Order: sequence, then C-alpha cells, then structure tokens
Amino acid sequence: MATGRAAVSASPLEMRAVRAVRSAAPTTVIALGVFAAVRGAGVLVLALGAWWAGRDPLKVLGRSWDSDWYLRIAAHGYGRTLMWPEAVTGTGPVQSDRAFFPLYPALIRVVSEILPGGTVSAALLVAWVSAGVAALGIYRVGERVIGPRAGLLLVGLWAALPHAVVLTLAYTEALLAAFAAWALHALLRGRWLWAAGLAVPAGLTRPTGLAVAAAVSAMALHEIVVRRSRAPEVWLAGLVAPVGWAAYVLAVGMQVDDPLGGYFAVQRSWGSRFDFGIGALRSAERVLAGGHVPLATTVTVVLLAVAGLLAVPLVLDRIPLPLLAYTAVLLVIAFGGAGFFESKPRFLLPAFPLLLPVAAVMARARPRTAVMVTAVVAGLSYGYGLYLLLVARVPL
Repeated sequence: MATGRAAVSASPLEMRAVRAVRSAAPTTVIALGVFAAVRGAGVLVLALGAWWAGRDPLKVLGRSWDSDWYLRIAAHGYGRTLMWPEAVTGTGPVQSDRAFFPLYPALIRVVSEILPGGTVSAALLVAWVSAGVAALGIYRVGERVIGPRAGLLLVGLWAALPHAVVLTLAYTEALLAAFAAWALHALLRGRWLWAAGLAVPAGLTRPTGLAVAAAVSAMALHEIVVRRSRAPEVWLAGLVAPVGWAAYVLAVGMQVDDPLGGYFAVQRSWGSRFDFGIGALRSAERVLAGGHVPLATTVTVVLLAVAGLLAVPLVLDRIPLPLLAYTAVLLVIAFGGAGFFESKPRFLLPAFPLLLPVAAVMARARPRTAVMVTAVVAGLSYGYGLYLLLVARVPL
C-alpha cells in the first residue's frame, strides 16, 4: 500500500518528540505500550462501571456469555449440552459444548494447574497475553506494509474498536488474532513452515481460524501455479495449514456419527448456519425500516457496512495476497453466517487488515491529531463496551 509512506506534516517540536520516543525504546515496545494503554484504560473503565452497577468486575471480565462455556470445558472437559424448553417442540436450541474449539480451554487448564487463582484468572491471563502478542504481530505486519508510524496507529485503532472490550475478556478472539498476525507476518517474509505451524493452532482456536489456513494455502497455491514454485516447504505449508481446523471438525463429526457434517449439525443446533447473508440483510432491513430494535443491532448493521466499505481500498491498493485472502474469508463468514447477529462485529475483531487504509491516512496527519483521533475513538469504545456487558441483553 503506497499510501502508507507519505510525508508527515508536523511541527519541528512534534517531530523531535517522535524521534526522542523512538530512540528511547524499540518500536515494538512502543506498539505494546500503545495497546496496553488503550486497553488497560478500557479494563479500568469496565471495572469501575461494574463496581458502580453492583457487579463483580472479575466475573464480568471472566464469566460473560461464552466465557462460562470455555471455563467449564477447561474444568470438566467436553460433554455439556443445554436443552432449552422450546427444544422439546423443535423450536428451540440444543446447545452442545462441542461447538467450542479446544485450544483455549486447554491453555486455561494448563495455566490454572501451574499458577494460583483458579480458571477465571487463568482464562484472563491467557487472553491478555494473547492480546499483547497479537498487538506486536499486528504492528509488525503494519510496519512491513504501510510503515512504522502507520503500524503504531494500526495497533491503536485495533485496540479502540467498538468491540475491542472482547480482547480483555475470557474469549478466543485475542488468541486467534495472535496466531493470525504472526502467521501473516511469516508469509510476508516467506517463512512458509512458520506460517503453516501457526495456522494449525489457529484452526484449533475457533471456527474462523480457517481464515488463517486459507491465507497460507492461497499463497502457496499462488506460488505453485503462478510462479511455478517447486519448493517442498511451499507444498507442505499449503497442505498442513488446514490440519488443525479440519482435525477438530472431523473429531466432532465422528463423535456424533457424521464425520463430515456432524460439526455443522452441532452449530445448526445453536442456530448458526451459513445462509449467504440473508439473515444479515433482514436485520439491516429492520434497522432501516425504523422499527424498535436494540442499539446493539443498529450498531452491528453500521459496523458491517463500514467493514464492507473498508474492504474496497484493500483491493484497490493491491494489498498483499495473504492479507487479502485472510480478510476475505473472515468477511464471508461474518456476512454469510446466520444466528447471533449482534456477535458479528466480534467475529471481525481479528480482521485487522481492514484498518490498514485508515492507519495509512492517519499517518499523514500530525502526531497530535492522530493521538486525539485515537483517544476519541477509544473513549467511544469504552462506553460501548460498558453497554454491551452491563446493559445490553443480546449475546456478545
């Protein structure tokens, strides 16, 4: 993306301050500091809001919605199924914990056995460390594609997304983003086996981990078909990358006596299926019609529209193929999947390449302006995070 290296308009004093900061610490440390500052303030705001609302901040952070499923799997393994009363008549969901991929609860269990504090503390520690690792990987990708300054802004914007509160909850998005960012960075550097090796655990983290494997396999196919590569590591990476995701899907299928379709049947029992975006369009229609819909539904429609618009410059600016393939798969899953409509922005949290054009534009502004914009966006994110966890009645 050529737009990321345009000259910066800033006063001499601002430029001296930027150079002083960069000389005092490596940019990777600065990137981690930016992420920690934005999200650390978000955790503080959420904790104060929970305390004011009479809620336990630790439970809000560690036991909200899907978090409880991961904690139960970590403590007791798989085998839990919830049958809602409507399921008896065939109109309600039957929710099996097999819908949740195994790597995150496995890490929770390992950490909880090594460190004191129980599974909730372990779950948050894994999520927070993963978020920090992801921020470093996102910076390195941004640095390589749009330059170091824009890379820092990319991290700040990612930390300030409306649903970025999820990055500090006991959820899997931070873990997937960590594997994805470093796998994509490895691909950009031609490190095929590293990329494939990171794609495998990404595929064991959550269903959208398939996007990482798709990026590796698409890049390998391009090398083989277009560049006529015969390098064995390219072929091996393309074949190995989907193994993690495919292994869990097949394992669940075998447990329910349907190797190829069993996992997808489990997802359908939750109300999740691929309907080519029909459900998303119906939700958008309700919002546009001006009917009474939850705020989270309206915000979801707006965020999906923004995500679609941000995808356009990615194509026009000829973003590297791995980033394009990865982002495209995440967008297809988010737009085309039915069920839990208000969770779609969360599914797109790992789609950080969508922010590359915004970071590139902000990199041209004065540092003071870029900081102010990031701060305002972060403030809005904190308020919306409070709403999602303490007010909204829709699944996060």
